[in-house]
Amino acid sequence: MAQHIQLGKKGEQLAVDFLIANHYDIIERNYRFDKAEVDIIAQKNDVLAIIEVKTRSTIDFGNPQDFVKPKQIKNLVKAVNEYVIENDLDKEVRFDIIAIIKENKGFRIEHLEDAFYYF
Repeated sequence: MAQHIQLGKKGEQLAVDFLIANHYDIIERNYRFDKAEVDIIAQKNDVLAIIEVKTRSTIDFGNPQDFVKPKQIKNLVKAVNEYVIENDLDKEVRFDIIAIIKENKGFRIEHLEDAFYYF
């Protein structure tokens, strides 16, 4: 498996562990609809948190959260809309990013709540 794919999978698992430690319930992982994949759908209290995980081995080319582009946001919103309708949910929806950066022998995790808004 390519190194960047392994790093991405490691990042997603770190994000799940982080969310669980912070009292989120993991509802779905890697939910796919059309051209979008939602990394993590989690819930805390009555809020459905849609989590995009970005993992980088270095910040030489920018922060991980800077790599969530408008087209990806559009596709995520479309997928989440389908998910909410499909599951007949009546909850507040929030879009978050978990940015993970490899540092020495560990990782730095930053959870950005309400990282972007949908229109």
